[in-house]
Amino acid sequence: MDKYLEYIGYVASLIVLISLLMSSVKRLRWINMIGSLIFGAYGFLIQSYPVAIMNLGIVLINIYYLVQMYGNKDYFQLLETSENDAYYERFKSFHHSEIQAFMNQDDSMNTKGSFKVFVLRNMVPAGLLVGTIESNMLMISIDYVTPAYRDFKIASFLFNEQKAFFQTKGIDVLKTKPGNDKHEKYLKRIGFHQEIENGMPIYVKKL
Repeated sequence: MDKYLEYIGYVASLIVLISLLMSSVKRLRWINMIGSLIFGAYGFLIQSYPVAIMNLGIVLINIYYLVQMYGNKDYFQLLETSENDAYYERFKSFHHSEIQAFMNQDDSMNTKGSFKVFVLRNMVPAGLLVGTIESNMLMISIDYVTPAYRDFKIASFLFNEQKAFFQTKGIDVLKTKPGNDKHEKYLKRIGFHQEIENGMPIYVKKL
């Protein structure tokens, strides 16, 4: 029996450790809460009450902050950026390697007439959408969200709630090339579907 209890302690420790690897604060809180709950139960089972009480306290702290996160209403806004905006260049340069790894895109993003929009979340630049308008279609080259804000709220706001914004610019079709597996799962989740164009796969969303 003691051996099985020890395994419970190892599992709880592993879950808490994994939680610290999460870039999303909300995901970190959820996983940490689960690990702490198991650790608290483990503490009671081995009659180590300081361990149990401390971890149950951590569970309550996580619950408190999760309630705050789910209760707070986020404020979203789109901010178009100019062709030679210094902040845009610094933002893109800072996140360059992650953008490339996620979307597998080339770096020809500064052509004249490019569509560049920041998504502000509570006035913080949390997302960036870059593309080129071709007739009624926006060909997306960057669709990036900073790690702390990857909970799909920005994607939902941008692609579901802001249809009128795109339509005022004559855009009613969005297209993007597939990236890595995570990117393709993300595209499917927000309503893009795969088509074959010139023998190559491409993801399309009609507004």
